[in-house]
Amino acid sequence: MQPYSDRRRRVLDAIPGDVMIVPGARQLTRSNDTEFPFRQNSDFFYLTGFDEPDALLVLAPHRAGQTSVLFLRERDRVKEIWNGRRLGSAAAPAALGIDAAFPIEELAQRLPEYLAGANALHYTFGADEGRDRTIHAALEAARAKTRRDGHAPARFADPAILLHEMRLFKSADEIAIMRRAADATRRGHVAAMRATRPGLHEYEIEAAIEVEYARAGAQCPAYESIVGGGENATILHYVTNRDVLRDGDLLLVDSGAEVDCYTCDVTRTWPVNGRFSAEQRAIYDIVLAAQEASIACVKPGAARNAFHEVSVRVITEGLIDLGLLKGGVDEAIEKETYRDFYMHGTGHWLGLDVHDVGNYLDGNDAPRLLQAGMVTTVEPGVYVQRDLDVDERFKGIGVRIEDDILVTAGGNDNLTAAIPKSVAEI
Repeated sequence: MQPYSDRRRRVLDAIPGDVMIVPGARQLTRSNDTEFPFRQNSDFFYLTGFDEPDALLVLAPHRAGQTSVLFLRERDRVKEIWNGRRLGSAAAPAALGIDAAFPIEELAQRLPEYLAGANALHYTFGADEGRDRTIHAALEAARAKTRRDGHAPARFADPAILLHEMRLFKSADEIAIMRRAADATRRGHVAAMRATRPGLHEYEIEAAIEVEYARAGAQCPAYESIVGGGENATILHYVTNRDVLRDGDLLLVDSGAEVDCYTCDVTRTWPVNGRFSAEQRAIYDIVLAAQEASIACVKPGAARNAFHEVSVRVITEGLIDLGLLKGGVDEAIEKETYRDFYMHGTGHWLGLDVHDVGNYLDGNDAPRLLQAGMVTTVEPGVYVQRDLDVDERFKGIGVRIEDDILVTAGGNDNLTAAIPKSVAEI
């Protein structure tokens, strides 16, 4: 639990005189009396490593001896028989390295004492109306208690300002977990490539991928897998995954494993019958060249948008060479006519969330510079929709290639490089 203790200490040192409240996630109903698989709130997990629902962390540096306090579900023999074991408040301090723990039912009663004496409250309002009411009531109680002697928070702050900047930079422990997620993802994608053949359904490939994630120890897919054959590959967030795979089509798979709440995000595109047609190969080569050129731009000191601009230029040049775009390269970029074929950004932060937290702009609203410890995806693509006025042979082709890139002191490290993507490998 040392990494979590270290992170809490960093927060406590950064908010002297204040108090921060970070709730965990709730268990959500899927249908009638069945529930969605539980997934912990990322900020809460980052600070605790605790994976039970209905918990809440209070960080109060002004409270000597109880600076880190957890409210959680209490032990309950009957409920544990039905739904699984609970840690409980008695065991939580030693197990999690926190100062104190109390049943979640005591939150309303005890919270005012942690708010009393604090200058500001760091809490995100708006996510849970019931919890917001509890926090407001506790704040009013703290203010009433300190009206004649002391003070209570008079200002509010968003915990994300501090926590999300911390989360943007991955520690060695986090990177090690992300490598495990990357290896599970490699196993899934390779199994999918080997399983693919005409006549199968997209969902059969999805199953081949996700069973390998489980075999590798991943708890779940990081997001709903995209398995799009033929024209479905031109739908960016296609998740229906029900169509039959046809001889001569491409298959685009965007899928990643999640290990200990850390995510992987990878896209590969390959031919259903194992061989690219000339037109498919032409598009694929453009996207692969764009991705390789973009990855080379991921290094300390480079602007966050630099690798996107490289992808745009390489793809635009390639589309003009194929006759799919008209005019000159600079004109097509300036007028953004390339966006008929490439309409999304080239990457996003990655970590505890698939689209991870952290600002993309600096304090002057300029693209921030990359620094060691950041992890970004690099994912150019080309999608030739049926309604475009282009050569019929290219219509319906969709290609995206995506890897997860760690910025290092000397350049970058492709965490997912072992997943085949060259034409020869595929």
